[in-house]
Amino acid sequence: MRLFRHHLLCRELVPARTCITMETVVTQLMRRWTMSAIGRKNLQLTTTTVPHPGMGEILVKVSAVSLNYRDKLVIESGMGLPLTFPFSPASDMAGVVLSVGASVTRFGPGDRVISTFAPGWIDGLNAGTARHPPYKTLGGIYPGVLSEYVCLSEDWLSAAPVSLDDDEASTLPCAALTAWFAFVEQSNLQAGKTVVVHGTGGVALFGLQIAKAQGTTVIVVSGCDDKIERAIALGATYGINRKSDDWVEAVYRLTDDRGADHILETVGGAHLGQSIKAAAVGGRISVIGVLEGFEVSSPVAPLMLKGVTIQGIGVGHRRSLENLTRAIDELKIKPVIDARYEFSDLPSALKHLDRGPFGKIVVTTK
Repeated sequence: MRLFRHHLLCRELVPARTCITMETVVTQLMRRWTMSAIGRKNLQLTTTTVPHPGMGEILVKVSAVSLNYRDKLVIESGMGLPLTFPFSPASDMAGVVLSVGASVTRFGPGDRVISTFAPGWIDGLNAGTARHPPYKTLGGIYPGVLSEYVCLSEDWLSAAPVSLDDDEASTLPCAALTAWFAFVEQSNLQAGKTVVVHGTGGVALFGLQIAKAQGTTVIVVSGCDDKIERAIALGATYGINRKSDDWVEAVYRLTDDRGADHILETVGGAHLGQSIKAAAVGGRISVIGVLEGFEVSSPVAPLMLKGVTIQGIGVGHRRSLENLTRAIDELKIKPVIDARYEFSDLPSALKHLDRGPFGKIVVTTK
């Protein structure tokens, strides 16, 4: 795998919309967000030299970065990852190729691209072992993309959908791909099935739209009536307020006791046991969230008696992301962006993430 050279003290930048030659490069500086240690108080907006692409690498002018709940966890706790400081958070970005290094064939100057969440995971099973499961991601093991420019291996990028602008495209690498991988890549969700989606964050709303496009009945579970109304307007068939109703009993009522064929489990913890209760015989639960903790629990009887399949979803590979972007263009799915923040206003964007957005939060570098 080619080395990841991110924000190093390199010297040149090719100005946007110019002929890309070595003679036209000039030295310029860029801004990036870095952490000197774990903790939000250690985030700083810093300045460094724009990198230059080496062999097999691409220099991208970042247009937008979308935030995920995982970014909040990495910033606040490190998630037990061996972070290298100074560290730049975030994994999801969209931008335009400015220049390319030697041997690059997949993209050229002017192409619109998005990052891949797990660099180097092209297809099939991700690399890893039973002792050391795979979790080499941008904004984790590798430095992140909260920068005005990034230099990445060409294999670590994918073409942006033509139907989305850069703000919208930046929301795809983690949130959209997680929902797509759960419902399409790993389970072949079919029309006529019933899907339960927990919450109204980025993954949940992509899950809603993808499941609806597959011809399913979608039930959204949320603790906010306003968000439920907005989810129904987006295409959900039913909404359940978990604060005023027993959501498992509500699923029974809405399905005539059959239960849900597929549940997008974003909560984790003991909540997994509730999802197993709500699942249909032969149902499937995709575990993608840890809002209630990294330790899950459940009564075993309904799991065994109903033959429920529980699958952990670790986002997805590049080939699936490429399939997703084609589907986005064909199905005209539009990401839901709750708010956009200026690059310098990252602290406000993180506070919004704390409150729980309806859809995605995007930080722009424009």
